Amino acid sequence: MTDVGDREAAAETTARPATGRKAKAAAGSEYGAANIQVLEGLEAVRRRPGMYIGSTDVRGLHHLVWEVVDNSIDEAMAGHATTVLVTIHADGRMTVQDDGRGVPVGRHATGKDALEVVHTVLHAGGKFGGGGYKVSGGLHGVGISVVNALSSWLRVESSRDGGVWAQEYVRGKPTTKVEKVGPQGHRRGTRTIFEPDAEMFESTEFSFDTISQRLRESAYLTKGVWITLKDERVDRERSFYFEGGLVSFVRHLNRNKETLHSRPIYCERRDGSTSIEVALQYNDSYAENVLAFANNINTVDGGTHITGFRRALTRSLNDWAKKAGVLKDADGNLSGEDVREGLTAVVSVKLTDPQFEGQTKAKLGNAEVAGQVEAALADAIAQHLEENPADGRRIIEKCLMSARARDAARKARDLVIRKGALDGMSLPGKLADCQERDPAKSELYIVEGDSAGGSAKQGRDRRFQAILPLRGKLLNVEKARLDKILSSENVKPLIIALGGGIGDSFDIAKLRYHRIIIMTDADVDGAHIRTLLLTFFYRHMPEVIDSGFLYIAQPPLYRVSTGKVTKYAKSEKELDSVVKQFTTKNVSVQRFKGLGEMNADQLWDTTMNPETRTLLQVEVEEASVADSIFTMLMGERVEPRKDFIKTEARKVRNLDI
Repeated sequence: MTDVGDREAAAETTARPATGRKAKAAAGSEYGAANIQVLEGLEAVRRRPGMYIGSTDVRGLHHLVWEVVDNSIDEAMAGHATTVLVTIHADGRMTVQDDGRGVPVGRHATGKDALEVVHTVLHAGGKFGGGGYKVSGGLHGVGISVVNALSSWLRVESSRDGGVWAQEYVRGKPTTKVEKVGPQGHRRGTRTIFEPDAEMFESTEFSFDTISQRLRESAYLTKGVWITLKDERVDRERSFYFEGGLVSFVRHLNRNKETLHSRPIYCERRDGSTSIEVALQYNDSYAENVLAFANNINTVDGGTHITGFRRALTRSLNDWAKKAGVLKDADGNLSGEDVREGLTAVVSVKLTDPQFEGQTKAKLGNAEVAGQVEAALADAIAQHLEENPADGRRIIEKCLMSARARDAARKARDLVIRKGALDGMSLPGKLADCQERDPAKSELYIVEGDSAGGSAKQGRDRRFQAILPLRGKLLNVEKARLDKILSSENVKPLIIALGGGIGDSFDIAKLRYHRIIIMTDADVDGAHIRTLLLTFFYRHMPEVIDSGFLYIAQPPLYRVSTGKVTKYAKSEKELDSVVKQFTTKNVSVQRFKGLGEMNADQLWDTTMNPETRTLLQVEVEEASVADSIFTMLMGERVEPRKDFIKTEARKVRNLDI
């Protein structure tokens, strides 16, 4: 979740533009040829880091690690490396070392050493069709040079050609020449040590868990490579090696679920220069979890490889079901939605010239890949089901049950829509709507309980803030199909109030509010309701999260008063700081257990006023991790949840019941 200091004013202001000769003169004097700047070397990266790594928060910080690690993984994919060692040092530096070919050294056409060119020039590398790599995650060739530019210090050592060659840099600029520092001996590959520049990042604290998850994923996708992560700050180490590749990955994703068949369906094929690997396994849940990768890059928006995967899955299951007599002619064909309920799959393609749509590489665009994946997977599914007909029957029975439930859900959804706001009918009775009709300027507070809802309705700015109180616990959608969700008296008003539909029919363009704010009590019940709501949005309206429309309110825990002066604190640490400001005085501290204990004006001042409130924006950084957490916390199986509670309980210092 991202901490958003919300300082937007509710009302718009209009500035009067300059006109006439004065306007022209001003424009001419402010912007001319002299204003055109050319940034040399890596200065452009330091001036606009977000263009290259996305942001300068913890995500951008870890992006530096991904860039260096991906270079080592590219060596492994090319068949030249078998080990990758990542070390977080106690002094805040990071080392990434592999046993690949090492960065080339020697005089380059530019007159500089090739190693220096790779580390100091944007769009310089061996991944542009020059024969250095047939397959790589690198697309623009800016990776290691960007890391160099955003590091206060970086050292690279390349072991090849009979020696160990090294060079050091400060903020992207060489401080030494490329020098031979010793004989090669048995050592080979590249070692990169870097220290992120504190001037460029909000934090330079690396997360062991974040890096560990990414390395685990890389090990699944590149089977046979041994990846080790060491953390010298706490003397911690974790290694990853998966001979099973994607089969191991799918089993890991399904570890907290009941599977319908013990052995995942697997295919691995090379079609021309394209390598295709797919593993899939059904479970008894109602959610679809399909992860897609192209050259080890997580293509979160899918692309042509997912198109081919879906076509093969739907066609192959229908063909086998009719051939085996499990699906009757009267049943018709199973739809794509029917065959993907309860499906966990990983699709990975590796190709020489990947064409990604957009700068973020979120969607694969190579047209030929769709047919290649479809042909490979169709053959694999047909062979698996011929050899394991019992697996096929269980899968088809699950799909048929999904089809019947989907039909019931469609009827229930149509009923909700007919009774809802989309046809001009009344909105839920408990909803206190806002006057604003522009979704981009409208907010919906989802509030726990009628008491808190009453305070929120009194304290809000009715021009742009709507309030929807929820009574009691929300339905746990992790354990319910869509037809049951749509008949829930707690969920149905929320769906109608939001206005965009639900599930496959959800339309983000029809959403009535672009700020949806979950506001619950600061206790165990409040945390549970918040988790239920997060599960609902993640499973049935993920576009709301992807669009950045979902937030969590941060009401204060304490009210500190001396009679004349009142301040609020959101945590015990903040409380200590506030109390210290009032020393030589009588201080009264009030602990807010629930939102209903706050007066309307207090709730407005602390939690709803755009000028003073703090909101947490909900984001999904790792889809596989998010899916696993929701399954563990909210799913049918109890044991994984108990194990999680036992493990995390050790970290509890102050338990508030």
